[in-house]
Amino acid sequence: MSQINSPADLELLRKDILSKRDPDKQCITLCSGSACNASGSEEVGIGLEKEIRKQGLSDKVDIRKTGCHGFCERGPIIVNHPDETTYLQIVPDDIQEIISDTIKEKKVIDRLVYTDPETDKKIIHESEIPFYKYQERLVFGSNGSIDPKSIDDYLAIGGYSAIAKVFSGMSPEEVLEEVKKSKLRGRGGGGFPAGQKWEGSRNAPEKTKYVIVNADEGDPGAYMDRALLEGNPHSIIEGLVIGAYAIGAKEGYIYVRQEYPLAVENVNIAIKQAEDYGFIGKNILGSGFDFVIKVHQGAGAFVCGESTALMTALEGRVGEPRPKYIRSNIKGLWNKPSVLNNVETWANVPLIINKGADWYTQLGTESSKGTKIFSLVGKITNTGLVEVPMGMTLKDIIYKIGGGIPGGKKFKAVQTGGPSGGCIPEDQLDLKVGFDELAKAGSMMGSGGMIVMDEDNCMVDVARYFIEFLCDESCGKCVPCREGTKQMLKILINITEGKGKEGDIELLEELSEVLNDSALCALGQTAPNPFLSTLRYFRHEYEAHIREKKCEALSCKELISYYIDPGKCTACTLCFKKCPSDAIIGEKKMIHVIDQEKCTKCDTCFEVCPTKFDAVIKISGEVVPTPISLEERTFIKKSR
Repeated sequence: MSQINSPADLELLRKDILSKRDPDKQCITLCSGSACNASGSEEVGIGLEKEIRKQGLSDKVDIRKTGCHGFCERGPIIVNHPDETTYLQIVPDDIQEIISDTIKEKKVIDRLVYTDPETDKKIIHESEIPFYKYQERLVFGSNGSIDPKSIDDYLAIGGYSAIAKVFSGMSPEEVLEEVKKSKLRGRGGGGFPAGQKWEGSRNAPEKTKYVIVNADEGDPGAYMDRALLEGNPHSIIEGLVIGAYAIGAKEGYIYVRQEYPLAVENVNIAIKQAEDYGFIGKNILGSGFDFVIKVHQGAGAFVCGESTALMTALEGRVGEPRPKYIRSNIKGLWNKPSVLNNVETWANVPLIINKGADWYTQLGTESSKGTKIFSLVGKITNTGLVEVPMGMTLKDIIYKIGGGIPGGKKFKAVQTGGPSGGCIPEDQLDLKVGFDELAKAGSMMGSGGMIVMDEDNCMVDVARYFIEFLCDESCGKCVPCREGTKQMLKILINITEGKGKEGDIELLEELSEVLNDSALCALGQTAPNPFLSTLRYFRHEYEAHIREKKCEALSCKELISYYIDPGKCTACTLCFKKCPSDAIIGEKKMIHVIDQEKCTKCDTCFEVCPTKFDAVIKISGEVVPTPISLEERTFIKKSR
């Protein structure tokens, strides 16, 4: 591997790489991100390699282990190129048939392709699957086609052409103006204009400056940044180099949580490869610009996602926020001007430089340009990572891409923005995704978590869950957050346990105001959002919990009871046999009853009772019917 000393050398290298690749040669891409690895992707990869050798196809078929393809619900995924035949949920036992039938004979294996649940139509090509069809995969799209451990793969798709363009004649000021013109906003949560942040650092008088990648992704259910770092680390490195050049930084950091071992591994490999080629280091592409990148593994504290806490951790101290009397782009890491953006923000930068700000601003809404990657999880048919243009409605994301709510359940709410975000109800589903639009609805963009909830979710309990998470993750430095979240949690627990009382809602609102006005950092200031948004749209649920001791969703354990409808029980004994607390009294030919004192409300009886009977009833806010007498419980099977 020789150093690249100029943009012209880079293009020669790229042509050389492409000249050695046959675009018509079959190539199997296998999703090898963390999610698919957990589902057996590594074993599938080993099996594919063995079977290809066994069938004498090593010179005719390539295997490329890629990053996350996004459709995590159906992994492991393989796509055979160039025809784009896509197989889902592959197991090792499928491999021999795939190689023999599809690779050798060009036959499609129907049972492995996507079946549209509405039409029963078999869909062979990845781009035609509804989950992918309605996305705009600009940042995330390359994840499924390149090996993240191969810089040549990245170069083959045009990688590092953005820095070549920059060092071919763009001044730092011109780069900065292009980013400002693009109206790129930070994808990490705050949505602050990236160009404006960069400009503040560039104009700061201190000579030493830093650029930082925030990969301390800690939102429940969110893994967008992890997937990008695992699948396309060079795109983040390229964006970081451009940002460093624009503000005049010579040193950059990638702060990634150590719970992401594959991301750490791949980004370190990518940095070494980029150094070997000369894309980072001294005199990059003969420009005279020097820049180095260091990787810092965080300890997994959620609060370290906050910019000042992250920088404090980078300095080797306890990761605690500090007051922002002066913004961190002016006085940040070691009190030097520091530009901190999240993984997705940096990955957008090469696209903007290559294609231009005018192209970028054609995507999205007036105030939110480009695309956004969301982690679509929860009560949704198609879970995974989706990238959509800003301005797409929540309804289209949930139903067109996500496939709607499984099990015939009714949609209830979608939570966006991570634990400090808000819950948006069904009548707001036509809301267009954008920073300002979500904020007006009482939620936020956040880093991109999107958790879908159905009729079985209690919104009071949802608020309790997120407040509990934030309470646990509070660093404890400031009193409003440390004590305020604790008190909010105590009240919410009481409400979900049937101990709520009049005045609790008002007290929660008062605590929310105190936190919002006086907490030190964004964690504390936004901590009340889960409560405030659920109260805004689901106030009746809070009132029912307090006044009627009723959980409408039949979710809060202390507010529900189980009983067996004597008119439906067939004495099948399933619930009797499965009850872990021996709370069910019954035997063959005898209608069962539940001993309410022994019942632990584990839900087992409800789950095992055959749906054709539905004899086990869940109730809340009402008295459990008195069990029928022993004499009445004798079950007499009707003659046919």
